Amino acid sequence: MATVLEYGRVQILCKCGLRSAITQLYFCKHCLELRCGRCVSHEVDSHYCPNCLENMPSSEAKAKKNRCSNCLDCPSCKHTLSTRATSVAIPPDQIPDTPPKGQTKGANTKKVYYLACGFCRWTSRDLGMPDKEVASGAWSEPENPHAKRVGEVLDYYRQLAGREKAERERKKYTRRRTYFNMQEKFLTPTGSRRRSAALLSTLSTLGLKEGEPGVEATINVIEPLAEVDPLDPKIFTQPLVLEKAATVAQRLQQPEQAGQKVNDLQPRHKHLLIKRSQRCRDCEHNLSKPEFNPSSIKFKIQLVAMHHIPDVRIFLVPKLHYQKESIVTLMLVNPVEKPTYIRMEALEDEDEKTTTAKLTVPGDELSLSARDIAAEFDDTAMETQEYNDNPEFIQFRKGHKLGVLVKVTPMTSIGDVIVHMKLHYSYKNVTPSLRTPADDGKEAETKWLDQNIVINLGGLAETQ
Repeated sequence: MATVLEYGRVQILCKCGLRSAITQLYFCKHCLELRCGRCVSHEVDSHYCPNCLENMPSSEAKAKKNRCSNCLDCPSCKHTLSTRATSVAIPPDQIPDTPPKGQTKGANTKKVYYLACGFCRWTSRDLGMPDKEVASGAWSEPENPHAKRVGEVLDYYRQLAGREKAERERKKYTRRRTYFNMQEKFLTPTGSRRRSAALLSTLSTLGLKEGEPGVEATINVIEPLAEVDPLDPKIFTQPLVLEKAATVAQRLQQPEQAGQKVNDLQPRHKHLLIKRSQRCRDCEHNLSKPEFNPSSIKFKIQLVAMHHIPDVRIFLVPKLHYQKESIVTLMLVNPVEKPTYIRMEALEDEDEKTTTAKLTVPGDELSLSARDIAAEFDDTAMETQEYNDNPEFIQFRKGHKLGVLVKVTPMTSIGDVIVHMKLHYSYKNVTPSLRTPADDGKEAETKWLDQNIVINLGGLAETQ
């Protein structure tokens, strides 16, 4: 029974050839095909901060380098930092005659704010960051010593990209000199004029004029050093405290600072997350589209395969022995609110790496009742309906679930027992948006679809 929720052991073959669990697949109602993560196109809908839930457009997120300007992460454990308030004493010579708003005249203390991590107890005072007198506003950040060099490299490659784009555009409008080129040049002057005008318009959009040479992009080359800085003598004389030394992951988070100790690490602005939509690459219809509000977890469109196609689960697996027939119970679940008919077919002529056992499935057509949430809690709801179930292949029936008995004979003495089968099922598309006005009075057509399923039943009894 523990394998009922192990969806990874039952994998479905996608149209692209990859195998995935049913929870990782989408079902396109227009193409009537399964789509995995590689069969869909991803589109970014919005950027938002996972802490303050601030929503921002793509242009603003790009300008902020995909980081939130208000929220900070702990440099030690990467948890979100919170602002703490405390009172500090004011030296007598710094007590103002006119106290600020909210402070009593003649008071010798003031309220200040600092950053603290509630998980590892790291504070901005450990780093030596000055406290703030107001809770809002940006915190002081150290300057990047390599900012000028990084800017020069970006400008250099930006100029190279512009020159390569201009060269590609020139080649697009430059043709080889053939007889037809000469005929167009001398007999049809309008064609030559038209081509020259198109070339000039393209060059003008790139900021270049005809006959003007491109600006040479130059950059200072860094010369390699023959000598490196010597190690600190304290590294040989003082014991190493691992709690104070920065790990490789922490140092790679801040390559511009290269802090060797935890107290040298600076807080980092929190990375932004995205909400993305997924489209079918064949018909370009939406398969998944979330709500725009960052605090909402609902979807406007969510065509997950487990809500539209029958689900095959492993219900009960006995002890499997080499070249001995065993009876395995599979559970079929109907997720739609329409009756579904199923035919099972065993695939034995497959690769030995995919199939390691012989499978015998029922030859009759199986019927699954419509999904009814209320019937799941009523044991007597299905007694009034009659089904001609063969007890040789049907173990139980409850609501929209059906227990099917299959025979498995392992053909290899090592490794897991893997079987391969094809599932044929009926599907009726009753979506109103996919029906034309002429089809409103007609009943939706029932189509038969199929899918290849690979089931991993586990290892043999001797190897378990």
